[in-house]
Parts: sequence; C-alpha cells; structure tokens
Amino acid sequence: MDAPLNVDAAELAKFSELAHRWWDPDSEFRPLHQINPLRLGWIESVAGPLRGRAVLDVGCGGGILAEAMARQGAQVLGIDMADKPLKVAQLHALEHGVAGVRYRLVSAEQLAAEQPGQYDVVTCMEMLEHVPDPASVVAACATLVKPGGWVFFSTLNRNPKSFLFAIVGAEYVLRLLPRGTHEYGKFIRPSELAAFCRRAGLEVRATRGLTYNPLTRRYALTDDTSVNYLLATVKEAP
Repeated sequence: MDAPLNVDAAELAKFSELAHRWWDPDSEFRPLHQINPLRLGWIESVAGPLRGRAVLDVGCGGGILAEAMARQGAQVLGIDMADKPLKVAQLHALEHGVAGVRYRLVSAEQLAAEQPGQYDVVTCMEMLEHVPDPASVVAACATLVKPGGWVFFSTLNRNPKSFLFAIVGAEYVLRLLPRGTHEYGKFIRPSELAAFCRRAGLEVRATRGLTYNPLTRRYALTDDTSVNYLLATVKEAP
C-alpha cells in the first residue's frame, strides 16, 4: 500500500482559494512579490549563477520564484500539491513567454523516488510550515539534489517574538497576510531544521534572517533569524 501523502488538505484549500490572485502584486501575495528579489539574489550569491543549471522549486505555488529563476537562465521544474496555483503558474509563464519553466502536480517524496540526484539546486521556500511532516520534505529534497548541489529552505522560527510578529502583527495588525495563513505550532526552530538537514545528509553552509520594517514597508536580509529565516545547505559527497 502506498504511503499517505505528506499534505494538509486544509492548507491546500486555503491557497487554492486565492490562486487567481497569485500574480497580483497588491493582493494577499504582495509579501512574496516583495521578498522574491531578495531571496533570488541570495540564492545566486551563495550557489552561483543559475544559468544553465537544473533547478527544482518544491512547493512552488503560483510560480513567483520558479519563474524568476527561469528568467535567470535556469531550467526549472516547479512542483506543488495544489492544482489551482499550478494552473495559474503555467498560464502566467505561457502568457509571458517564459520557456525555461514547467510545472507538475507531484509531492517532493514522489518525485524523489522518480528522479534521485537530478538537480543542481533545490529550493523549498515558505513551504515546510504548511506540511504535517517537514522532515520528510527535507529528506526528499536531499535525495533530489546532486552530490555537491545546493538545497535552500526558508520558514518561520518558533518563539514568542515570531508569534507576535508573524501572526499577530502580519495577519491581524498590518494585514500583510490573510488571517489563518500560519499556525504557530507548525513553525520550526533553526536548530530543528538544521537537525532535519543533518539527518538527510545536508550540511548547513549559511543562514540569513528576513525582516520587515512597517514604517518603510520594506523587507531586508539581515542576521536576525528570530522570525523569518533562510538556510543554505549542500549535499555531502557519498
């Protein structure tokens, strides 16, 4: 019997309902549009130029990061378990002539069984806090990347400050995100994510924090990992 899929039906429904607004920079997805240049720039500053490389974006949603990486010259596959956002991503790429990106409705674990060691770079951004078993996704990402390849994660820290900023502040006070976007209990401490990575054969090479200034309404990459943070890892050689 096949193993159950590592998905949360309520999470899929939540993002599917908003799928038609994914590429509206003034919609609920405005934060993703604003942080995308920062995370793309950091990925290339760590892993090097993406041009000509095979890249996988796990939990790609409507394709904001996947399409941006394709525009940098990468050959990108974006995967997700929500069908409506994938259709939005496919349509947007078609309408804007982005040829280097394609999309599939498949889980990271399923793809890992099909295509082990096929990707130079794997990204998994703002996704781990939305699945029942984040360690399983980390392990799948490690399987999918080539030895010596890079895997990037971003997620939310779990502490009182992150509850105050990421849920109370972002969802209820500043209304940067729809209410109910995140569940505090699913947030992941950097030490926990690093442990998942080590068990999967990934070595943590760099960590960055992502902060938001409500006065300037700008995001920035900093050394403060207390709320949002990114991890860069490398797959160890056999």
